[in-house]
Amino acid sequence: MGDWVDKARQFAEEHPDQIGKIADKAEEFAKERTGHRYDDQIAKGVDQLQSRLGGDRKDGEADRKE
Repeated sequence: MGDWVDKARQFAEEHPDQIGKIADKAEEFAKERTGHRYDDQIAKGVDQLQSRLGGDRKDGEADRKE
């Protein structure tokens, strides 16, 4: 399992903008699949992911898209 995790981490470090776009799309997908019941928790998880990867998303930015 370590090899693909390392490759994913390396890709994320080399392409933070693409990871940010992927995270935003995954966030919207998850919110729709859960019927928007867990929007706050999903947004917090994406915020944490992007902050760990050095993303530039402002806190709670996607929450405003309802």
